Amino acid sequence: MPAKKSMLRPQSAPSKKAVVPPDPGSKRGVSNWKEAATWLRARGIEDIECITPDLAGVPRGKMMPSSKFTSNTSLALPSALYRHTISGEYPDETENFRYEPRDSDLKLVPDLSTLSVVPWESDPTAQVICDIVNVDGENVSYTPRNVLKNVLRLYEEKGWKPVVAPEIEFYLVAMNDDPDYPLHPPKGRSGRSIVGGQGYSIAGINEFDELIDDIYHFSEKQGLEIDTLIHEEGPAQLEINLRHGNPIELADQVFMFKRTIREAALKHGIYATFMAKPMQGQPGSAMHIHQSVVDIKTGKNVFSKPDGSASPEFFHFIGGMQKYVPNALVMLAPYVNSYRRLTPDMAAPVNNAWGYDNRTTAFRVPVSDAAARRVENRLPSSDANPYLALAASLACGYLGIVKEIEPTAAAEGSENEGSVDLPRGLLEAVALLESEPDFNEVFGSEFIGLYAGVKRGEFETFMQVISPWEREFLLLNV
Repeated sequence: MPAKKSMLRPQSAPSKKAVVPPDPGSKRGVSNWKEAATWLRARGIEDIECITPDLAGVPRGKMMPSSKFTSNTSLALPSALYRHTISGEYPDETENFRYEPRDSDLKLVPDLSTLSVVPWESDPTAQVICDIVNVDGENVSYTPRNVLKNVLRLYEEKGWKPVVAPEIEFYLVAMNDDPDYPLHPPKGRSGRSIVGGQGYSIAGINEFDELIDDIYHFSEKQGLEIDTLIHEEGPAQLEINLRHGNPIELADQVFMFKRTIREAALKHGIYATFMAKPMQGQPGSAMHIHQSVVDIKTGKNVFSKPDGSASPEFFHFIGGMQKYVPNALVMLAPYVNSYRRLTPDMAAPVNNAWGYDNRTTAFRVPVSDAAARRVENRLPSSDANPYLALAASLACGYLGIVKEIEPTAAAEGSENEGSVDLPRGLLEAVALLESEPDFNEVFGSEFIGLYAGVKRGEFETFMQVISPWEREFLLLNV
C-alpha cells in the first residue's frame, strides 16, 4: 500500500542554515522515465493525474500514486468513452456509428513532454496528457490527439510543418446552480457587475485582477505561456492569446488553459465558461486560429516567395479553407449553442470569404512581413475541442494546397451583410461533414462516423428540452 500522504510531508521546517537545492529542472515536460522519476521526487509529488481529451475536449483519465506511475503500471479506459455525448448518454447505433462489441480496453500512454504540476491542488500533484492506443499498441485513429497527429503527418510527408497560434475567448459569469435562469456577469472588485462595451479596457481587466493573477500564477507553474490578455466586447468577456508554435503543443496548451482558467475562477467564487454563446444579446466567444506553414528543411514560410510576395501555396491554402471549412464546421462549432454565435451583426463571421486585415471575413490575413504571413480562421468557437478544431482547419488548408484550389477575390468591404453562407444548425453541419469524400483521407471514415453519431445523439437530447421561447410564444397563442 502507498504511504499515507501525511507520512510523505517533512516533519519539521528546515533550519536557517539549510542549503537551498538547485532548480530541479523544467516546469513542464521530461524526456524519459528516469527523468520523470527524478522530476517527481524533486517536487515531492504524491499523486499523478493521467488525463486525455474525449471528443468534447473534457479531461478523462485516472489518478494514481506517483510510485505506481513510475513502475510500468498499465492504464486503460473503456472504448465507450469516445462514444458518449456531452450529457453522458450513449446514442443508438447506425450504419456508420457502431460500438465496439466487447467495449474492450484502450490504453493510456503518457506523453512525458507534457508532465507538469497541478498548482491548484493542496497536496503535491502532477498531471500528464496521454495518447490512446489499442491493446496491440497501435494508435487509435479516432481519438482527438491522434486525429490532429494524422493531419500533421500529411503535412510532414510533403516536407511541411504547420505553425499555429490560438486566441481563446471566454466569459466570467456569476455562479448559477439553476439552468432555467439566464447567466449574468459577476461582480468585480468595484462591487458592481461589469457591463458590455469594454473592449480592450484595462479597467475591465482590473475588475478581476486577483483572479487574473491566479491565472498567470497557475499558468507559470505549469510552464504554459500566455502572450497577451485583453478584455473583449462582452461583459466580463476575456481573451487569452498564446504564442505560436507546434499544433500538438498548442492544442495541449488550450486543453490545459481551459482547465486552469476554470479552476482559477472557482477559487474566486466565479464560473469561467467557454460556451460559444452564454448570454443572449451579447457577443459569442471564439477560438481564432492563426496558421502558417514552414518548409521543414529550410524553415522558411511556405506562404511567401523569396522576394517576399505571396506564394501560390498561400492562395491555395485560402482556397482550401473556403471550399472545405463549411463542410468541416461541426468540428469548429460542435454544439447547438455554437450556431447561436454565428449570426449576423454579432461580431462573428457568417461567410466563407477572405480578406486582408478584414475582421468581417471568415479568413483574415493580418498585416505582417513576409516571414510572418499567415491566415487567421475566425470561425471556430471556444467550445470546440482544440485538437479537432486545429485538425479541421489545417486539413482544409492542406487539401487546398495539394489540390491547388484557387480562392475567390479578396473581400474589400464588410462581408457580414446579407445571407449566411454557413450551415445554420448542428444537423446540417453533421450532414456536410459526412458528405465530403475528401475528408476520408484527412480524418478517416471511422472518426467521421463516430463523431457524426455522437453529434446526432446530442441534438436528440437537446430536442427533449422545452425552451423559454416556446413557453413564451406558443403556450397561449397556437
